[in-house]
Amino acid sequence: MAGRILIVDDVATNRIVLKVKLSAARYETMQAGSGAEALRLVGQYAPDLILLDVQLPDMSGLEVLRRLKADPATAAIPVLMITAFPDPRTRLEALRAGAADHLMKPLDEQLLLARLRSLLRLRETEQELTLRERTFRDLGFAEGPALFETRSRIALIGCTRDEARNWKRCLAHHLGTASAVVVAREDALGNGAVAQGYDAYVISADLGRPGDGLRLMSELRSRARSRDAVICIALPEGASDSAAMALDLGAADLLPEVMGAPFAAQEAALRLDRALARKHRHERLRDHLTDGLRLAMTDPLTGLHNRRYAMSQLARLAERARSTGRPFAVMALDLDRFKSVNDTWGHAAGDAVLVEVAQRLRAQLRQVDLLARIGGEEFLVALPETGPEAAQASAERLCQAISEAPIELPEGETEPRAIQITASIGLALCDPLADSAPVEALIARADRALLGSKAGGRNQVRVFRHDAAA
Repeated sequence: MAGRILIVDDVATNRIVLKVKLSAARYETMQAGSGAEALRLVGQYAPDLILLDVQLPDMSGLEVLRRLKADPATAAIPVLMITAFPDPRTRLEALRAGAADHLMKPLDEQLLLARLRSLLRLRETEQELTLRERTFRDLGFAEGPALFETRSRIALIGCTRDEARNWKRCLAHHLGTASAVVVAREDALGNGAVAQGYDAYVISADLGRPGDGLRLMSELRSRARSRDAVICIALPEGASDSAAMALDLGAADLLPEVMGAPFAAQEAALRLDRALARKHRHERLRDHLTDGLRLAMTDPLTGLHNRRYAMSQLARLAERARSTGRPFAVMALDLDRFKSVNDTWGHAAGDAVLVEVAQRLRAQLRQVDLLARIGGEEFLVALPETGPEAAQASAERLCQAISEAPIELPEGETEPRAIQITASIGLALCDPLADSAPVEALIARADRALLGSKAGGRNQVRVFRHDAAA
């Protein structure tokens, strides 16, 4: 998940210290000493995240932030504001302008790295959803009208009920249409009506004992009804260890524990509102894409993507790889001697084999991987951000998953009741920094490697090699 980070600070020593820390964590870094230089580098290199000092020699950090957020090409880049002055008003102003967070100098290294990991995970999710949305629109499907949104429900779980009630009072005038209710810890984990339907949880980090709030968050994440809820952890000032752990465990954001302090309730409400807005946007987009793609771009037999979707999505994956410089892989997979299955046991048996093979392939791949049925017994697999060794290991797993157990045939007069199926796989690798081949050429390479796999005895993986092709 390591990415490219732009460090913007007018003090060279500060930039160097941050560069050393981030490089040790395997991040690629760039540096800018002014706002103008920062804007130029962002336009030229499109970093994954920006660390931006509030005070710069030519313009304020807030002005740089506003320009970035006003430009559609850079608006989605997370910006982490950094300052040496503890001013809650300035922090709130930065958050309202679109900053992902606002950290104090000297930076706590553990908390900084945890926040970076959290923001980059979120950015990766946003990019994947945006990629799918663009693919959907390119295929001619417009997003439907927005549905009426119900009021968000927020559960407040404090160390004591009095603390939670105080949060509710402080947040009352800042939450907009959302409603907040005080909930006991045991009710949040229960099965009754009280535990149902919360869009967000605000949880004290210490529910009687240190770390209890983080354990509760893990419990909620493990349960289907609360798995996708927004979970924010309320922490006292300076609790950097707990803050870092909360972010690494999946907290959507961190809130001030003392919400009666100046601007604290406004900040907490703003962070909650942004997290809920992301949640609702993701839900709308996922629902819309799921419904539309299921009808228009899904193979009706196996439930996998069809050729039409696969080609468009693969083009997007290649475009993204060229922009990030990260490798990806394409596989052509063909079931061995599949025609004899239909000829010997009938098309119902062939359909059963295809459905089972699709399930086995899906079980071995990541959510970000592309899996499609592009012909009768032909499948296409694309692995984004995957190098040669990982790609070959993945191909070997797919081959083994298909052959390791016989596939049961449907009820009828067919004998035998189960048959052994194998697959041949051709693998083509692409390093976009050294290879600008179009998608069609990559598929042709995978097909050529597949022919080698068939000729070599089937039930194996062959990797396309330029020297062998020549």
